[in-house]
Amino acid sequence: MLTFKNLLFEQTDDIAFITLNRPDKLNALNVATIQELNEAFMEVISASNIRGVILSGAGDKAFAAGADIEEVAKLNEVNGRKFAENGQEVFAMIESCNKPVLAAINGYALGGGCELALSCHMRIATASSRFGLPEVKLGIIPGYGGTQRLTQIVGKTKAYEMLLTGDDIPATEAKQLGLVNYVVEDGDELKKKSRELMYRILSRAPLAIAHIIDCVNAYYNGSNGYQTEANSFANCCKSDDFREGTAAFLEKRKPQFKGN
Repeated sequence: MLTFKNLLFEQTDDIAFITLNRPDKLNALNVATIQELNEAFMEVISASNIRGVILSGAGDKAFAAGADIEEVAKLNEVNGRKFAENGQEVFAMIESCNKPVLAAINGYALGGGCELALSCHMRIATASSRFGLPEVKLGIIPGYGGTQRLTQIVGKTKAYEMLLTGDDIPATEAKQLGLVNYVVEDGDELKKKSRELMYRILSRAPLAIAHIIDCVNAYYNGSNGYQTEANSFANCCKSDDFREGTAAFLEKRKPQFKGN
């Protein structure tokens, strides 16, 4: 099993549990943590015995309360661009991961932490959680894809409000905006709901799940989404999982998907 300085990486059954583990810093995303996320998700993508990811933050105060400001304060035009591009690359890998990635958010998801949550496929939050992109208060803007993903999820007008004011919003409002899938009462309920949702997804056909992720992302990345969908549909039609799924339906039994 992988070991990291700033992350916890554990596996139960076929689910990887990745935990941002800098609670004394409210799990702020420094450069080292971004690199470890890159390594962790490379492992997720390549490991055949991992079928889904639940990403969370250690402690009960924050999922991740932003980037490490001590590092950000040292940036200039040249290394600032590289700083942003590096984070964008890692978060794009998470977004395009062919296995479902669920963010379990307990506490603050601000700045880079909010951007990380936005790169996941789904989000569940406790009622006390808050979301925001306050970078404008520091004289900068989000650099890890936040201006793009927030706009995609909540729409142009609300994205402008959040980005231009830098104000954060509670989990209940985040759910109303479609930024969060579910809001639960506390950390115990968060763990329960996250696992429940992930296991429900993983009872479906793995190949179809991977293709759905590709198709949804195609809507936003400039690809021909309809053609991506048609190609993915055709690929599913030649799979053993397709034959198993249709046979199980006709035989009125639960399908036993193998991912091929």
